[in-house]
Amino acid sequence: MRTDVNSGHASGGSGRRALLAAGATTAAGLLAGCGTSGADGKGEPSGTSQAARSPSPSHRRSRRPRPRPELPRGGRRVFPSHRLVGYCGLPGATALGRLGTGDLDDRVDELERRGRAYADGRDVLPVLELLAVVANPSAGPDGTYRTRTPDSTIRTFHEAARRHRALLLLNIQPGRADALDEVKALDRWLAHPDVGIALDPEWEMGPGQIPGDTYGHTSGPELTRIARHLASLVAEHDLPEKVFVYHQVAESVVEDEQELDVPEGVSMVKSADGIGDARLKRHTWKRLVDALPDDLRTGFKLFFEEDTEGGSRLMSPDEVLGLRPRPSYVMYE
Repeated sequence: MRTDVNSGHASGGSGRRALLAAGATTAAGLLAGCGTSGADGKGEPSGTSQAARSPSPSHRRSRRPRPRPELPRGGRRVFPSHRLVGYCGLPGATALGRLGTGDLDDRVDELERRGRAYADGRDVLPVLELLAVVANPSAGPDGTYRTRTPDSTIRTFHEAARRHRALLLLNIQPGRADALDEVKALDRWLAHPDVGIALDPEWEMGPGQIPGDTYGHTSGPELTRIARHLASLVAEHDLPEKVFVYHQVAESVVEDEQELDVPEGVSMVKSADGIGDARLKRHTWKRLVDALPDDLRTGFKLFFEEDTEGGSRLMSPDEVLGLRPRPSYVMYE
């Protein structure tokens, strides 16, 4: 647990107990074909009959249009028909969330069972929130204070998401790197209809700041730039709505939030990440969702360990669904 350096409230975000470095291949191929010229020099063997040259009736029939990509459990719009319920983490890093423990398929099965309590008239869509960019306390060779998770790990999680018809969210802790650049580095994954983005701006450092020493921050205009980039991918690849979550642990972490503009094709969620007992979490929630910008959905994070320290208990699904506005994304760490 860590004390909010701006408000004095106990609060926290993804990976408060540890920061893990991970290190990185992709290949592409080109396929070309060529025609064969016949003896008469007209591009086909001499003596070819008119019937042989004419397309068959089956070839003349127009092909059926390819189905448009959909979300993992159908449809192209996320809300209001779905409620997202997720686990976060990184393989081998138990302090960074539930997905870092045990067998991945077992964790997703567990998440599926846990999520049923949150249906409340909606279709529950399981979410695997993988830390794809992890902030570090050291600068690293490029001075960015962040490490990118290898493509092989992202592929493993994407395959698991496909097996379970779940949504994969790639969580970004930028360090001193540019947040939009880190999103663009994941475009090959974001071109899939079942992959979205989660930003952890408390780990987005300014010049001279070091992850873990202070809270970082983002802004409404920066969030808008990221959302517009995601919208461009949606348009380019004819994708269903793209989920974009930003986690907020304290009011200071998001500046000029009222300048946020959510473009068509993006479903945006603001997740309140405060740590503590139920009373403190409700207090943090009220502060963070007050005067919520238009077109934003709300999310709520629960911490298996930090929320239960000192004899406290984890909030129940009924208590979480009792929050107003009712969270559209519930995430466990």
